[in-house]
Amino acid sequence: MKAILITSDNGHQAQLVELDENRLPEGDVLVRVDYSTLNYKDALAITGKGPVVRQFPMIPGIDLAGEVLTSNHPRFAVGDRVVLNGFGAGELHWGGLAQKARLNGDWLIRLPEGLSARDAMAIGTAGYTAMLSIMALEDHGIHPASGEILVTGATGGVGSIAVALLAQNGYSITASTGRLKMQEDYLTRLGATTIIPRTELSAPGRPLQKERWAAAIDVAGSHTLANICASLKYGGVVAACGLAQGMDFPSTVMPFILRGITLCGIDSVYVARDRREYAWKFLATSLDRAKLATMTQEISLEQVIPTAADLLAGKVRGRIVVNVRD
Repeated sequence: MKAILITSDNGHQAQLVELDENRLPEGDVLVRVDYSTLNYKDALAITGKGPVVRQFPMIPGIDLAGEVLTSNHPRFAVGDRVVLNGFGAGELHWGGLAQKARLNGDWLIRLPEGLSARDAMAIGTAGYTAMLSIMALEDHGIHPASGEILVTGATGGVGSIAVALLAQNGYSITASTGRLKMQEDYLTRLGATTIIPRTELSAPGRPLQKERWAAAIDVAGSHTLANICASLKYGGVVAACGLAQGMDFPSTVMPFILRGITLCGIDSVYVARDRREYAWKFLATSLDRAKLATMTQEISLEQVIPTAADLLAGKVRGRIVVNVRD
């Protein structure tokens, strides 16, 4: 089987290699991987630019979709189509950037009816995280009549799908991007109503600012998240699901106390199965496949390593699907 393998014997190295299936770690379900993805976290793991990998050697890839080849798990049988997001894949356990994966069946869910493995990976953890973020906003009372929703990192995987989903469900969206002139048409096609430059939010700001947005989905953290909190309307909600700018949070309690805002942390790795399945079923039935196609590019395993560097350099838009069979 082909796989991307990360080693640390002679410094951090990622290579495309041929591996014997017997080297796969323990697990009660063996999956033939059809498609995986390349996420921001995967790119950090492959390049060594972030402390993602916890043990070596490691096959990266926090997502996969494929078919069960063998199973000793009560919920899965040979031939079942399954999807995996998170649970330490690509960090603690060999992940999806390989042609086969041996996994704990408790980590898997069935691929929803009507959703292909390729479309599932076009959505991937990025789209699944976007959906969890929207669910968190709605759990806290946000709806289309609440007002404008801000999405940061709007041309990335999470941001692109968040914009598309929000637009399809009747929300007005302000999209923030670092590539304003290049991506304005793209974001408008996805459904953004207003587009602002990333720099408008990324510098240090006052602890309490003019009320602008009813809610936000933020992938940046740091000063961007602090400025969002300072600019939310009374009772506003922000779903924080990334740290592209930084893991710090240089804010104060003022917007929380004076405006009653809520900060929701979004974890996609260990979400309970019922919430995970709900998110995937909604994505399978509600996400516009035509819009999904416009934000997706397909690559092979051979292209993963150079594309990882491009992703971290901000040269990649939307979603990357990896055809591991190609």
